Amino acid sequence: MLGFLLDNRKPINVLCLGAHCDDIEIGAGGTLLKLFDNYQVNAVKWVVFASTEVRKREATASAERFLGKAGKSEIVINSYRDGFLPFLAAEVKDFFESVKKEFQPDLIFTHYRDDRHQDHRLVSDLTWNTWRNHLILEYEIPKYDGDLGIPNFYVPLEEQYINRRNTIIIESFESQREKHWFDDATFKALPRLRGMESTTMFAEAFYARKIIF
Repeated sequence: MLGFLLDNRKPINVLCLGAHCDDIEIGAGGTLLKLFDNYQVNAVKWVVFASTEVRKREATASAERFLGKAGKSEIVINSYRDGFLPFLAAEVKDFFESVKKEFQPDLIFTHYRDDRHQDHRLVSDLTWNTWRNHLILEYEIPKYDGDLGIPNFYVPLEEQYINRRNTIIIESFESQREKHWFDDATFKALPRLRGMESTTMFAEAFYARKIIF
């Protein structure tokens, strides 16, 4: 649980990293909504790497809705080519280094290291390469590859957070609605399973590879 790691009396800075425009929302959206409701968040930096102009508008609108109760926030939607991040690794690494110089996070959300999508893996690898002494939670994305693993950190979520998360995703990303998997049933499925694993109704699960007190 978040209370195990965070002191709600101390303001924190949160860094959210997503390879694609809806990744952060799908992987950690409920947790972020709960975090913003229950903890003192000083600042949030929300970074997406691959985007088109249409997707950028959607991602910005979505992030603004998720960040409504956060403190200071900055949304950065880059325009790297979807599916090609590993071939642009030097440019992406330079961007990571620029973020490191200007933002000091207490908590970082990033992709699962063993995700089968090459863009997701690169973002995860560069997260660990860039921030060596930070609390990093790797989120998971359900998809065709069937690469879900065995997470070790669960955030129980009341149904209101799952419903709010799903509503924002579905309403914001209009360009994705024609995809057969892009619906409320899909977005509730994994949190329900992770909830079962953590003896609650719903939960988002993460990989916490190193925790230092």
